[in-house]
Amino acid sequence: MTLRKGEKMTISIQEHMAIDVCPGPIKPIKQISDYFPRFPRGLPAAVGRSSSSALRPALSQPSVSPAEPPRDDEEDVDQLFGAHGTTEQPAKSQAPEELVDPEGYESDDCTTLGTLDFSLLYDQENNALHCTINKAKGLKPMDHNGLADPYVKLHLLPGASKANKLRTKTLRNTLNPTWNETLTYYGITDEDMIRKTLRISVCDEDKFRHNEFIGETRIPLKKLKPNQTKNFNICLEKQLPIDKTEDKSLEERGRILISLKYSSQKQGLQVGILRCAHLAAMDANGYSDPYVKIYLKPDEDKKSKHKTAVKKKTLNPEFNEEFFYEIKHGDLAKKTLEVTVWDYDIGKSNDFIGGVVLGINAKGERLKHWFDCLKNKDKKIERWHTLTNELPGAVLSD
Repeated sequence: MTLRKGEKMTISIQEHMAIDVCPGPIKPIKQISDYFPRFPRGLPAAVGRSSSSALRPALSQPSVSPAEPPRDDEEDVDQLFGAHGTTEQPAKSQAPEELVDPEGYESDDCTTLGTLDFSLLYDQENNALHCTINKAKGLKPMDHNGLADPYVKLHLLPGASKANKLRTKTLRNTLNPTWNETLTYYGITDEDMIRKTLRISVCDEDKFRHNEFIGETRIPLKKLKPNQTKNFNICLEKQLPIDKTEDKSLEERGRILISLKYSSQKQGLQVGILRCAHLAAMDANGYSDPYVKIYLKPDEDKKSKHKTAVKKKTLNPEFNEEFFYEIKHGDLAKKTLEVTVWDYDIGKSNDFIGGVVLGINAKGERLKHWFDCLKNKDKKIERWHTLTNELPGAVLSD
């Protein structure tokens, strides 16, 4: 561009706003948006949520969400540059629970709630889910001293209840706790691994008030491969709502390990009540005094009732008792086995803990267990089953 003598050089406002300030001649760039982060397609949902929530107040609206403390616009933009500016290629779409890259982006929840390091292992042979809680980093301060007293608790969804809650010990006055503690769920079946989600919550223990929630994450168990440890380092999220449409009648009350065997020699069904795990606590001391009762129905003669011994003050009783029903193999297809677990009380009626029905009209693992027993004579077949707080057709009294 040539200028006549005495003529001043003019630059349009668009060019002025887009000047490249690197050493050398002034060079306009095509789009000022080049200075802003570009989000690749397939970006995980959690990033979309966190970045969009950060972008709206920073770039579109001057208002600030009431759920978050006010922040400077410059701080938001700087965070976005640091979090997303180095993205070189689109990330594969993943579930929010697996968004873990310490050197990648950091969502608002990451910076305010903290991160959690843990690993999961599904032991298929022993029907156990091992959850190793390693450590947390940068937790949100919850106490007046700027620290927290954190612990971790686990629930299985759907069907969350006190019966399937596990928790770590509490560590005092720290925002970077190290637990290195393994919590184990017993009686986890392949069906559970398909339909269940593990909810991991970090909370602050308070001696004088209710414990306070810090953050959580949820892992669908179908993401785990049997007998392979999977490590996670995840940004904690704000509390997510529980699905209120979930059938309350299916609240879990624990697990029970049952063995079935049809004996050709004795011409009858052998039922083994082996053990229970994670039973619901029915007594004020936080335990139960459980025993198991079984019926083979329809029970026209009222003679099919059997009971185990009572195990005192435990939520994980071992019974190892067997009961026998004399019955023709062909008649078993018309029968159902009703198993109920009770809490024994002195001086008042016993409390119903939970139950399960096995038979030709059952579903899932309960049907499969019954079918495998009928198909494989003289073979003992053991399976874990989930106890629920409602048993159709059962009389809830003892």
